[in-house]
Amino acid sequence: MSTTTKVSATAFLEQIPEKSYVRVSDIPCSSTASRAALSRAARDGKLVKAARGLYYKGPKTRFGMARPSILETALEVLGSEGTGPCGYSAARAFGLTTQVPAKVDLATTGPMREGLEGVELHKRSNPARQKLSYWDIGLLELLREPGVIESGWSALVAASKKFVSERRIHPDLIADAVPREAPDVRRRWGQLAAELTA
Repeated sequence: MSTTTKVSATAFLEQIPEKSYVRVSDIPCSSTASRAALSRAARDGKLVKAARGLYYKGPKTRFGMARPSILETALEVLGSEGTGPCGYSAARAFGLTTQVPAKVDLATTGPMREGLEGVELHKRSNPARQKLSYWDIGLLELLREPGVIESGWSALVAASKKFVSERRIHPDLIADAVPREAPDVRRRWGQLAAELTA
């Protein structure tokens, strides 16, 4: 690796803003030089390794560089569309349980990625979910598994109304995806949709 390549890779990493992820393919030089630059930056405390092949440039603190959250890294790897919380992770995201799951449970339509520490992935085969946001998926998962909701149906309705008003939940897109969900999910969505428009 030439000195020029080393300098250009180093300069590129220095220009990356805080709270950014970087991969080997992001650096404008050979993959060998990129890997070496990333490894060196992680060793020197200028980046932290977030997942396999993925690094993060966090804010510097007196204890070292801040790491991203498990959820942030998972969504960076999996993509934000078609992926969302499920089980108690969904209930907690919506403020409907006091349970703290041991791992972040995520439902996804995409490939089942390995090496995501602290994450439990659950494959969903409905391709219409690919157009849904994190929160849309979370709502579908709560309709799929309402037993994780401690505070009852009325609390789910209230949270859903709030998130619709904040444009985090998109009822039209969810309605397009629901026909390919299980019968219980379709029934519960029908009831919720009626209450959202009441």
